[in-house]
This record gives sequence, C-alpha cells and structure tokens, in this order.
Amino acid sequence: MPAHNTLDCFQALADPNRREILLLLAKEKQSINAIAENFNISRPAVSKHIKVLERAGFIAIREQGRERLCELDHSGFEEVQQWISYFEVYWHAKMQNLENYLKNRKHKK
Repeated sequence: MPAHNTLDCFQALADPNRREILLLLAKEKQSINAIAENFNISRPAVSKHIKVLERAGFIAIREQGRERLCELDHSGFEEVQQWISYFEVYWHAKMQNLENYLKNRKHKK
C-alpha cells in the first residue's frame, strides 16, 4: 500500500504535539497564532509541526485576509483508514476462522 503523501502519515502522527493540533482543529478552523497559544513551545516550532501535518495531508492552510487558517484535510486520514481497514479485514477473517472452528468442534461432540 504505497503512501500517496510526501510524508508518512504515521511519522506525522507520532508526535503528541501534532496529535493535539489535530484535536484542536477538529473543533474549529484556527490561525497558526491561535494554535500556538495552546502550547508551551515557540511559534516557529508550532509552525514546523503544522507544516509536517500539511505535507502529510492532515491539514490544509487557507489564506483568509491577512490570516492563514488551518483546517483538517481528509487525505491523511484516508491513508490511515486504508491501513487500519487492511488489518480490520485480516482480524475479521481470523475471528471468522476461529468461530467456524469452534462451531465444527461443537458439532463433532
């Protein structure tokens, strides 16, 4: 399953500050300055985290007047969902096999 973004989605999600930024943006669009106010790190550090999330497809930055607003973007989440779905199918098949095995065992007794 090749990555379609310039940055691996799991690398982007590995940092707790980036996950917190995503949670903030899930509530509403925010400017970079507004996001930075929620952290005890420098604004340039927050900007770097935002750039990582943007490159990975988790957020989009839109110009609105003189502000740059960040909002969630679906493409990074789609990549995560595809990865999770692959293993969901795998585990569903394993559980189905176990269920079939147990049913067959019960009928043989």
